[in-house]
Amino acid sequence: MPAELSPIDKAKYVAARRAVDFVEDGMRVGLGTGSTAAWMVRCLGELVREEGMKITGVATSGRTAELARQVGVPIKTLDEVKWLDLTIDGTDEYDPSLNLIKGGGGALLQEKIVATASDQMIVIADLSKQVDALGAFPLPVEVIPFGWQTTKALIEEMLSNVDVMGRGASLRLNDRAPFRTDEGNFILDLHLRRIGNPQQLSLILNQIPGVVENGLFLDICDVLVIGNGDGTVEVRDINNGTVEHERIDIIDTENLFVDGAE
Repeated sequence: MPAELSPIDKAKYVAARRAVDFVEDGMRVGLGTGSTAAWMVRCLGELVREEGMKITGVATSGRTAELARQVGVPIKTLDEVKWLDLTIDGTDEYDPSLNLIKGGGGALLQEKIVATASDQMIVIADLSKQVDALGAFPLPVEVIPFGWQTTKALIEEMLSNVDVMGRGASLRLNDRAPFRTDEGNFILDLHLRRIGNPQQLSLILNQIPGVVENGLFLDICDVLVIGNGDGTVEVRDINNGTVEHERIDIIDTENLFVDGAE
């Protein structure tokens, strides 16, 4: 682990470090998936190992569950805990209303289930994820493998009738084979460039046979924590209408990595 973090890793780290301040002893916490969420899991592991915090984590992917166990965060299933106090997760895009596109890591279905089963969702990001309108990042849509090409054709036909700038869809690959989610499904990435009406698009997509879920996370985010490469963070609370700015001390990040961790 280099002594100095890159600016982008520093931004992810300070966002994650600030976000775990929302976690209290005894909470049931949803653990997101992705590079920014991985920093958050490591920060939680440090609180468990060094400060004795008692929390229960519910992971949104197999790789997050593995990392959590490595750093000492106890993991249970959502069915075991029933409901969560909060979820902390990253995002691929966010707009001024804190609507999100997620699923770049392929875990959008579990991420949406976990976030929806939480009293509060905290989203951690850096400024590069900020957009005026969603859609620059390809929108992931999870589909069942059976008849996926038909599902793709139905989606592309539907896109000609909604307010988007692009209408292409591509099957996500892992090397030369289709990428498979933890549920064994495929992902179609929609190259829309701009989404004029995310609520309408989300509703229509989920009515298409073969579609399991889409990566539009609308009216789910409660707090957005934006990290910057200079160690500052901005905390936007959509419910309270507040915006706060803070500086996070960069501690020895070597402590966040234990044997076997990523």
